[in-house]
Amino acid sequence: MAASRLSLRHLRRFTTSVGDVATTTVESTKISASKAKSILRKQHDPDKALEIYSNVSNHSASPVSSRYAQELTVRRLAKCNRFSDIEALIESHKDDPRIKEEPFYSTLIRSYGRASMLDHAVKAFEEMGRHETPRTAVSFNALLTACLNSQKFEKVPQLFDEMPQRYSTIVPDRVSYGILIKSYCDAGSPEKAIEIMREMEGKRNMEVTTIAFTTILGSLYKNGKVELAESLWNEMVKKGCEMDSAAYNVRLMNAQKEGPERVWELIEEMSVKGLKPDTISYNYLMTAYCEKGMLDEAKKVFEGLKRNRCAPNAATFRTLVFHLCDSGLYEQGYAIFKKSVGMNKIPDFNTLQHLAVGLVRNKKVNDAKGLIRTVKKKFPPSFLNAWKKLEEELGLDTKPDPSSTPA
Repeated sequence: MAASRLSLRHLRRFTTSVGDVATTTVESTKISASKAKSILRKQHDPDKALEIYSNVSNHSASPVSSRYAQELTVRRLAKCNRFSDIEALIESHKDDPRIKEEPFYSTLIRSYGRASMLDHAVKAFEEMGRHETPRTAVSFNALLTACLNSQKFEKVPQLFDEMPQRYSTIVPDRVSYGILIKSYCDAGSPEKAIEIMREMEGKRNMEVTTIAFTTILGSLYKNGKVELAESLWNEMVKKGCEMDSAAYNVRLMNAQKEGPERVWELIEEMSVKGLKPDTISYNYLMTAYCEKGMLDEAKKVFEGLKRNRCAPNAATFRTLVFHLCDSGLYEQGYAIFKKSVGMNKIPDFNTLQHLAVGLVRNKKVNDAKGLIRTVKKKFPPSFLNAWKKLEEELGLDTKPDPSSTPA
């Protein structure tokens, strides 16, 4: 651990001084990986993210939290194209005594994938022998996952065939096959994924997971192969495959095109089978109402989330704000936006641009200013070029206006 802290110390040269109280606390107090993960989810400034991560007190306390904290930090840096900093951060961990532990090393491979630095991920995998780190399905799966995260779907089948031949210690497991299936689905070839699923079924002790099945089902629906998707669903049900909420959500994704009645029908079917609809389930219902112009019903779904023990996510707010704006209900859209700010689930730029333009056109200039000012506080300057341009196009004064409605 001492070596790890020492190796991370040089990372501070990448960070800038931080003025806010929260980060000052982080700078002066070592924090757990779990706490860092929680903070990093809300922190988008790459310098502050790096500083937070460098102050993690004990990475080994929670391996999962440590992995996510590292990947979140890498993602923040990647969004600003800070690839040399990413390399420095990941390579610094190779001085850690735990580098000989395969799960620890696999985290480094995955992190390169998060930054779409696949060449670095492959190189790290091939250098495992230099660090006396064993290669099994664990690191192999990390490499395949790096391909997916780098959007290099065609590399997964290639490495799936190549690496087990090069290294006798690598035996693909059901997770490996699941990643292979996902690569074909993401590449738009669900039929090929079905072939792999059939291959799995023919292997001893190689169970087809619900996750793998759900991935294929979603790809079939997205590619317009509805009949094949429904046939596969019925086949898996007959085989006794236990369908979970995620599997039903894939069906709900397709059902929303048919209308809210069909979505409700499937949600009721879930309840009958003892499955709890989640936020994603209700998002599809809300979207189905919105697309039929039934905004009052959509708002009822939104307001009923808490009663159903669900919390709205960014997609919930994005969908509702977009459709309210599309119907010219900009004040209602702004009210929903303010709720998203309170929950730190702010919609994307395109949705909020639609809202800001509508507010200005409807002479709600102060609200438009409040929206933009709020977004500027939530994200670092490097993310705000588009907002500055929009602000200029709308002729909005960048100075604070005390008469505006705070978000």
